[in-house]
Amino acid sequence: MLVVAAAKAQIGVTVVYDPSYVRLAYPGGDVPLDRGVCTDVLIRAYRAIGIDLQVEVHIDMVKHFASYPRTGVRKPDSNIDHRRVRNLATYFTRHGAAVPQTLNPADYLPGDIVMWDVSGLAHTGLVADTTEPGTSRRLIVHNIGEGTQMEDILFSFPITGHFRYPA
Repeated sequence: MLVVAAAKAQIGVTVVYDPSYVRLAYPGGDVPLDRGVCTDVLIRAYRAIGIDLQVEVHIDMVKHFASYPRTGVRKPDSNIDHRRVRNLATYFTRHGAAVPQTLNPADYLPGDIVMWDVSGLAHTGLVADTTEPGTSRRLIVHNIGEGTQMEDILFSFPITGHFRYPA
């Protein structure tokens, strides 16, 4: 699956967790490749297969701003909106990509997007095509603080979202 390969290609390239607000080009804007947050893993992986979540989320937010979580802003911001986990969850749900959240590892397929609550903070990652040795749990490609990594974290935190995009 190309989106999984694109996510895995970020391992060792994106080595810094950096949540700084950055003015980005639109469309196609990105923070420097050596840094980013969990959502940047998804954004870069999807761009590699021709889907620009910066554009998709921005267009949807312009049309349906009231449907998105309140973040203290009064209008869409193409610099940051696509980099917020809760905005991505809203976008994926609005576009029919939500699938059931379960505790069955077989329900999580390569390329699926998972979101968690990590001690009150929203986090996201992409289900890989590799399993944890000796288990049926697929590894997750994500950036939770030390750059992009692939780890066995599927059931480490409460799952708040499970998406298959494009639906």
